[in-house]
Amino acid sequence: MSLLLTVLKRVNLISLPRPSPHHCSVPRPLEASGLAWEGGRDSSVDDRRLVSGSSPDVLEKVRGQVEVSENFLTEAEERALLQELEPGLRKKRYEFDHWDDAIHGYRETERVQWTEGSWAVLRRVRQAAFPAGEPLLGPVHVLDLDRTGFIKPHIDSVKFCGSTIAGLSLLSDSVMRLVSEQDMADWVDLLLPRRSLYILRDSARYSFTHQVLRDEESFFAGRRVPRDRRISVICRNLPA
Repeated sequence: MSLLLTVLKRVNLISLPRPSPHHCSVPRPLEASGLAWEGGRDSSVDDRRLVSGSSPDVLEKVRGQVEVSENFLTEAEERALLQELEPGLRKKRYEFDHWDDAIHGYRETERVQWTEGSWAVLRRVRQAAFPAGEPLLGPVHVLDLDRTGFIKPHIDSVKFCGSTIAGLSLLSDSVMRLVSEQDMADWVDLLLPRRSLYILRDSARYSFTHQVLRDEESFFAGRRVPRDRRISVICRNLPA
C-alpha cells in the first residue's frame, strides 16, 4: 500500500454532495453537437459517449487535457495482464477503511518487472501519454477496486505526482467524474469502457477533483453504466 499512501499523502479530499443515480445534484449533461468530445478532437455522435460536461466552457477548459481511447487493449492483451496480476492480488485483502477515507474496497500492488508482452503494452501507454524522455515514476501502480468499491473526490499531492496520469481500465466499464475546485457546478464525466486508456493532464489533474463512481451512482449522460470489479494499471510522471 506504500505507493497509494505516498501519492495520496496530503491529498485534498473534497466533500461533495452525493449525486443521485440520475445526476439530480448536478446539471444534466449537454448533448448538443460540439459539447462533448474524445481526446480533444472535434465532437461527433460517437465521441459524445466518452466525455460529457456541465457546459461548453468547462469542456473547453479541459480540452487537450482529458483523453479517453476506447479499445486501447485487445481482449488477448487484457487477459495477459490479468494473468500476470491476479496471483499477487489474490494474496491481498480488500480494504474498506482507508486511512484518509479517500478510497473504499480496494487492494493494490506496485510492479517494476513485467513480462515482455505487458511491457509492450506499457510502452504504448507511455508513448501515448508522455513526451519522449520525460522522467516517470518507476513502479507501475495497480489498483483493484471491489465491485462495491469506489474512490471519493480528491486531488493527488503535487509533491509526489507529476502533471500527467494515464490509466488502463480492466474488467469493467466505469465512470470517472471531475469537479472544479473553484465551482462545484462545473464538472466533466468520463466514460471509461473496459480495455480503454484514460489520460489526465495539467489543470484537469490539479484544478479538478477526480473520483470513480460507485456502482449505484454509475451513470453517464443519463445512461446506467454497471460497475463491477475494476483493475486500473496506472502510470505517472515525476514532479517537475
